[in-house]
Amino acid sequence: MRKTIFYLLLVLVGHAVQAQKKDTIRINATHINTKVLKEGTHRYLVYFKQGKDAPRSQTQFWTRTIERTEQAGKPVIKITQLWEYKDSVWHTVTSVCDAKTFRPITNESWWKAKPLTTVDMEKKQVLVNNLALSDADTAKSNQAIWSSFKTAGDKYVLNWHLDMEVFPTLPFRTGVTFVIPFYDPGTVVPVTEAAYTVTGTAKLTGYDNQEVDCWIMEHESAGNKEVFWISKKTNEVLKLEQEVNGKIYRYKIKLGFSV
Repeated sequence: MRKTIFYLLLVLVGHAVQAQKKDTIRINATHINTKVLKEGTHRYLVYFKQGKDAPRSQTQFWTRTIERTEQAGKPVIKITQLWEYKDSVWHTVTSVCDAKTFRPITNESWWKAKPLTTVDMEKKQVLVNNLALSDADTAKSNQAIWSSFKTAGDKYVLNWHLDMEVFPTLPFRTGVTFVIPFYDPGTVVPVTEAAYTVTGTAKLTGYDNQEVDCWIMEHESAGNKEVFWISKKTNEVLKLEQEVNGKIYRYKIKLGFSV
């Protein structure tokens, strides 16, 4: 009898593991629904804590504007970002993606005290301060950026710098794991297959005590855990809680309205 019960438990565990494995989606263009993206300006409050109960610090405002337009006669989605910190703009980026597949086309990024970087995925070109990179580059920083860019090749990738816009386009359901081929254009980070798992649902309480039904999506890597709250109704990312090495915490909160 004990052997029978033990055998049945093994079978059940095996089935559970197989079901978990099967509920994984390796994201490609067929899984993306860009129709859910809301045009207009969206703003996030971003801040850190040097401990779970520590005061908030390094307060930032991230403004992200989504626009449907055309480029070279093709429908595209243009997303501009402006990040403010300590009463000044310290980062801007303009990203253009295919209107249907959300595949990146161009990405122009500027950071305070860093060079302007422009990436054109179709022309297979990377410019740093308007100078084109190539295999002949000797500067280590340029070599790293160029090497990273080459990992994208002709693969289907999504712009990791647009994660807050990529996530709404995914086919959510409880228990599914999305394996996303992310590339952060113009950086030294190569194409990364990052796994994000929808672990369940929860409610956020908003203005006038309105409860917002959300998907809970989690991502973990060495020393890092991220938990996202994503509205079931609008698909927007409403909140992020990130824990780094159990010491530093970062938060992103979507503002209901702003000027």
